[in-house]
Amino acid sequence: MLWTLCMDDLTYALLSQSGLPNLQPISLKEFEKGDEPLLAAKNNRSLIEYYFTCTPSLILYILNSSPGIDAITYLDADLFFFGSLQSMYDEMGSDSIYIVEHRFPPHLSHLVQFGIYNVGLLCFKNDNSAKECLHWWRERCLEWCYDRVEDGRFADQKYLDEWPSRFPGVTVSKHKGVGLAPWNITNYALRLHSGHVTVDGEPLVYTHFHGFKKLNRWIYDPSLAVYRVKPSRFVGRNIYEPYIRELRSTKQKISVMVNQIGPKDYARYSQDAPQPMRYSSNSNRSLDIKAWLRVTRGLIRRDLMLFLGG
Repeated sequence: MLWTLCMDDLTYALLSQSGLPNLQPISLKEFEKGDEPLLAAKNNRSLIEYYFTCTPSLILYILNSSPGIDAITYLDADLFFFGSLQSMYDEMGSDSIYIVEHRFPPHLSHLVQFGIYNVGLLCFKNDNSAKECLHWWRERCLEWCYDRVEDGRFADQKYLDEWPSRFPGVTVSKHKGVGLAPWNITNYALRLHSGHVTVDGEPLVYTHFHGFKKLNRWIYDPSLAVYRVKPSRFVGRNIYEPYIRELRSTKQKISVMVNQIGPKDYARYSQDAPQPMRYSSNSNRSLDIKAWLRVTRGLIRRDLMLFLGG
């Protein structure tokens, strides 16, 4: 079963009528119902900070509403899977909690201030140790969960630093194909083996497309330059192209669903939707012409291009 928290009525309406098997959308109204501490926290932080705050509460909400499940895996929306999750579950074994390091290379070691571990994918067994961790995490996020580094904290993520020493049964992933991301891609040798991408010889399970942005109809910024990553033909064709194709296909499907709702209902659902996120001023990077040419010169076929800031 795939549970999805819908942060506005339009998303809930679209997913409810999508017909996707094993998909269970959760409305924001139902999720927040009766949770006074969460609603109180909502009043003293920004929209993105509230999203961060909700992470442990969502996991606990699902565990409480479906007590029969054995385990739950939390996923950020910007992950893309190239292989099965089974290798992660095998690595987790009988442990209660599974977390993934950022694996920053030496030149990005300063980014550890945002957390040793990445909150993008987390696995929890439905047992006492995992629930103790989740309740502790929820309380910390209700107390403080802001989009800044302060007193050894950052959003919902920096709290994960304490888990291996605070809670029993925590697996820290050693699988190199788990959690490939712009901030660690330079650590590895990427190859094709029997049509599948490998990371230092291990199969790629998923990539975290953090910071990926669509700039206009055909141009995308993968945010590689932020981490001083030089574009390569291999990465463009074998990692970013499949992701962009899937995004375009999904957009077409959503457009059909929106048209089925009709303009009046669309306006009604949209009026209370959260305002879109705005990127901070430091994300507006100037154009590096040479980098742009390296990427657009055949890295991604036809009209799919990446636009790199310098």
